[in-house]
Amino acid sequence: GGLILFAIFSLVMDVFKIGYYSSFYSCLSAIKIIYPIVQAIFVVVQTYFLWVSAKDCIHVHLNVTRCGLMLTLTTNLAVWMSAVTDESVHKAHSKLKKNMTEEIFRWLLKVGKRSSSVEECNCNSQICQIFKNGYFWLYPFNIEYSLFASAMVYVMWKNVGRFIDHHSHHIQRLKFRLFRRTFFVGIMLGLIILVSGLGVLILYEVQVNSSTESNKKSQALTMYYIFNIVCLSLMSLVCIGGSVIYRFDKRDMDRHKNPTRTLDVALLMGAALGQYAISYYSIVAIVASTPRDTISALNLTYALLMIAQHTFQNIFIIEGLHRQPP
Repeated sequence: GGLILFAIFSLVMDVFKIGYYSSFYSCLSAIKIIYPIVQAIFVVVQTYFLWVSAKDCIHVHLNVTRCGLMLTLTTNLAVWMSAVTDESVHKAHSKLKKNMTEEIFRWLLKVGKRSSSVEECNCNSQICQIFKNGYFWLYPFNIEYSLFASAMVYVMWKNVGRFIDHHSHHIQRLKFRLFRRTFFVGIMLGLIILVSGLGVLILYEVQVNSSTESNKKSQALTMYYIFNIVCLSLMSLVCIGGSVIYRFDKRDMDRHKNPTRTLDVALLMGAALGQYAISYYSIVAIVASTPRDTISALNLTYALLMIAQHTFQNIFIIEGLHRQPP
């Protein structure tokens, strides 16, 4: 389900990209327009393949299957790196445009990657601007799709030739009931936090980007940090509570070999390292900077809570992954 959701947004991004490049096809190579078309075909074919075959443990033509899956995996990683690079370059150009005059910006582009035909390739029409802004806003979905597909293909690659002892694995079908006990309360609280978070993020972006008054920017930053501090504190307490509940759980730990769970744990820890690094450098920057005001104190608290929350959350999730079904 998650794969299909990201695939749909990736296809929309490809449509926007085709429309954007088609707006000035006369000064672009054909590869620029062909690439999003081929990528859209790849997304459709791969999504169908994973939807049909994600649970298969293949036992014929093992070498050919492993080669094909690894080729698919590396293709997804290449698409991911390309999307990250494009998005980073776009953000860098946006920053340059804000901080420099139009003449200096165009001169830098001429000296850099682009040729002297940069004026001919300018996106001046309204529909061209819509396509351009649209596909850059959709880049995160394409990045997530590539990572999502890479993880699923990796698990399929690990499962090639694998035999499963069906007697040691109990299939537990979870029956989801919306109004049963605490399910409804949990879903409602989660939705409230989600909607509140989106509202705070929108207010923060509007206030910081549109307002020229320093007081309003400070208020927006204060609101943003306080909301995140409250959320991180609640998440940390919930994860600690969940880990304590596991201590009273009588179920045995599942120690069987499971490629999916191994990959989940590795991705979980690897993704946390990035956030640990960001929080660490934020702490160092705040401690070393002067003067120390309210925003700095809130930022420091936010960075410390981010480290604590990721630690408690990872412990809770890893313990949950190793629990036997009820």
